[in-house]
Amino acid sequence: MHPYLFSLPLPWLDAPFHVRSFGALVALGFLAGAHVLQRLAARYGDDPEHDEDHFAQIIMWVLFGVFGGARLMYVAVEMLRGSPTGEGYIQQPWTMFFFWQGGLVMYGGFLGGVLAGIHKARKLGVRWLNAVDMAMVAAFFAQAIGRIGCLMVGDDYGRVVPEKYADLPFPLVIRVPDPLPEGSLFGSQNAGEILWATQTWMSLNALALSGVAFFILKRRRYTGQVLLWTVALYALGRYAIEAFRGDSIRGLWFDGAMSTSQLISAVAGSLALVLIFMNRRRSDPPSEAARA
Repeated sequence: MHPYLFSLPLPWLDAPFHVRSFGALVALGFLAGAHVLQRLAARYGDDPEHDEDHFAQIIMWVLFGVFGGARLMYVAVEMLRGSPTGEGYIQQPWTMFFFWQGGLVMYGGFLGGVLAGIHKARKLGVRWLNAVDMAMVAAFFAQAIGRIGCLMVGDDYGRVVPEKYADLPFPLVIRVPDPLPEGSLFGSQNAGEILWATQTWMSLNALALSGVAFFILKRRRYTGQVLLWTVALYALGRYAIEAFRGDSIRGLWFDGAMSTSQLISAVAGSLALVLIFMNRRRSDPPSEAARA
């Protein structure tokens, strides 16, 4: 684990400025996802002459939507739970904007990015549902890279592995360094412990979903089919992985029976499955761009 890629001594700061591996990998993931989306738009978009410029603008809106939505949902969840963190936001509202201190919810980022992207797509005259279908391929590819940053920094860690499973190999389990490197988020209680490698599971799950989304995109019978299937499959995988998580910062409900992400997964996944069933006989004619 390498929470810091490198540090820069700056004369006007009392301590070195650390370049965190999490931020670097999230940025790398976003750039890779943006490249994938523009390549898909060139093939499955409706306006090859203008799609490159249109999707470049949409991507910037998505960027702000992802970070804004992820932070907003985290703040809202903590305040609704009445946690010490939530109480701190009420007493010092400006700290809600201190996202570098941690606290992002993936589902909030997903919703924020989709809504911001749809808003810009509609203003540009781009078929927003077609854009969202393509974006699912790119978004999960980006998340697969970004989640590596979670492993590097020790965020989203798993529970301690029972002794009878302690000999399982990586990527099923991971041994936490002892002593912990500076900046690690694993927590001192996990130093030297063997944990479920949930960060790696989420990265592999996202990579698999990106492949599934691309497979469906090439064979879809209607626009929105990629979105519905990826939401349903992500909800299922995320709900299962959450059962192995060991950090409580993500928020727990019903006396610890469900995490925030499990609660959202149950609702979003059920809704997606209902819509998949309702559209089972739907077949839209493909656009001219999709035939090319």
